[in-house]
Amino acid sequence: MRALSIAATGMDAQQTRVEVISNNLANMNTTAYSTRRAEFSDLLYQIVRAAGASSSATGAIVPEGVQLGLGVKTTSISVDTSQGALKNTGGDLDIAIEGKGFIEVTLPSGSLAYTRDGALKRSAEGVIVNADGFPIAGNITLPPDARQITINPEGEVSVQFAGQTAGQIVGTINLAVFSNEKGLEPLGGNLFQETAASGTPLPGLPGLDGRGTLRQRHLEESNVDVVQQIAALIEAQRGYELNSKVLSAADQMMGATTQIR
Repeated sequence: MRALSIAATGMDAQQTRVEVISNNLANMNTTAYSTRRAEFSDLLYQIVRAAGASSSATGAIVPEGVQLGLGVKTTSISVDTSQGALKNTGGDLDIAIEGKGFIEVTLPSGSLAYTRDGALKRSAEGVIVNADGFPIAGNITLPPDARQITINPEGEVSVQFAGQTAGQIVGTINLAVFSNEKGLEPLGGNLFQETAASGTPLPGLPGLDGRGTLRQRHLEESNVDVVQQIAALIEAQRGYELNSKVLSAADQMMGATTQIR
């Protein structure tokens, strides 16, 4: 009976949806987290009679055929790349990206990763790093005697020393953009890496060629809409229950058929 396997695909799809929603809710307070959404498509159809076939009795064209669906499958986990709200933190090394772009981070392997998490830190050597201690591209180093750190919207990092009124530029934070940022592969730790689907990164100065600008002493919050996620969770739960009822009904029908035999 096809209903058994069809209902099983429906239950599996709703379970995937619940898992995606649970990950969204778990990351509701993660800096710059982007909401994920499970997307589905129907499976192949079994063609019992094709639409447009001729009738065996009169030769007339059949206006509608008989196509039996075989269930549902997960096609992708889509990422909502809309910007989250900006929160004022007061931290000199906290930066939020207003618009498109990713901060480049150098991994221990020497390859680059990309992040929108602007909660930057200062290493023991004065190098600006992310929360995991990976330096941002350019290895910007802050002098130990710097009294004030300023990061302007165009990414220039300047420091001010005691007794000086003018700042000294020590580096620039670039932003990388992608033709399809939804195609980036998440690595965990708020990091992403390029893939064939994302296209090659195009690094450059903030504010140029469609890149966003930087706002110091702010962080981007996640774009998770909690109310929307709870509503989707209830809907997925109901969908799972309905598919389980179909599975139970199909099993009872098969049992009745067995008793008849």
